[in-house]
Amino acid sequence: MGQIDDIRAELGDLDRTLTSIEAVVDLPAKRKTIEALSEEVAAPDLWNDQDHAQEVTSRLSRAQAEVERVSGLRSRLDDLSVLVDLAEEESDPGTVDEVRREISRIQPEIQALEVRTLLSGEYDERDALVTIRSEAGGVDAADFAEMLLRMYLRWADRHSYPVEVYDTSYAEEAGIKSATFSVKAPFAYGTLSVEQGTHRLVRISPFDNQGRRQTSFAGVEVLPVTEEADHIDVPEQDIRVDVFRSSGPGGQSVNTTDSAVRITHLPTGIVVSCQNEKSQLQNKAAALRVLQSRLLDKARADRAAELNQLKGDGGNSWGSQMRSYVLHPYQMVKDLRTDHEVGNPDAVFDGDIDGFIDAGVRWRKQHA
Repeated sequence: MGQIDDIRAELGDLDRTLTSIEAVVDLPAKRKTIEALSEEVAAPDLWNDQDHAQEVTSRLSRAQAEVERVSGLRSRLDDLSVLVDLAEEESDPGTVDEVRREISRIQPEIQALEVRTLLSGEYDERDALVTIRSEAGGVDAADFAEMLLRMYLRWADRHSYPVEVYDTSYAEEAGIKSATFSVKAPFAYGTLSVEQGTHRLVRISPFDNQGRRQTSFAGVEVLPVTEEADHIDVPEQDIRVDVFRSSGPGGQSVNTTDSAVRITHLPTGIVVSCQNEKSQLQNKAAALRVLQSRLLDKARADRAAELNQLKGDGGNSWGSQMRSYVLHPYQMVKDLRTDHEVGNPDAVFDGDIDGFIDAGVRWRKQHA
């Protein structure tokens, strides 16, 4: 029954990993938090302050989901141990196969949860605000930026994470100049912050009639979404608000009214815009949220230079280029910090980037 011994060894490794996860999560403390938040939610006057009520209910939901996830994995792992004993007693190959199938399912779930426990930064639990910009490379760079935008949106869709696109600036010939969107999920910022930096694409340019190889670049910036407790004050006299007509690909107008909003923060020169909401008021509110995230990041970078994972220093500390996507003369995507690589760029551009994210989170923890 050598295979039973191998299975027990695998289960032992998974048990040790899950035990360390349980210690970090601290389930007893988390359950006390759930109890306290449940009492707050039950208060009859909770919704008198809607912002506070949403914050409390969101925290409760996240805490409950985390406890259920860890407890569920522990229950499944315990059940597997019982099933292995049964397979050994009855010498049943069918039960052994069933155990192996369940191990193949539970192993990546425990590994993903282990990566989550490495996210302990000040803002890691928050939603993420992502901006993608085309850089050197002309129309190829704009097309590459749009490929990256689709990649992240597909990644979010794979995980059923809600996304809100605030602004898309289309390039004239193809692709985008920039796009800003938020990913609304627990630890979205901590997870996606390792994607920040310069991405490089090498391929035969579809826009070059001589079929020459082209190298192009796009930048990814990741910020935490601000919360009420951040106290980012933006006085009206410190901003200039301009309205304009939304535009789509090729410069075509997609709106017959001046509903798009551009906000300039006069003290810092930071400019943000939003054109994807239906009304000018909604676009202004969304643009202010983006501005607050940028101001929070600036204040944090000014306050503590050693927090080098943040916008002002995050990409530079890893070098200007953090990942290469090569489509010609061979096919490969390689992270230049972690050396994690795959030979299927199509899958990566279709949102299969969890391997890169996990490797990035582990790499950052080791180099913190």
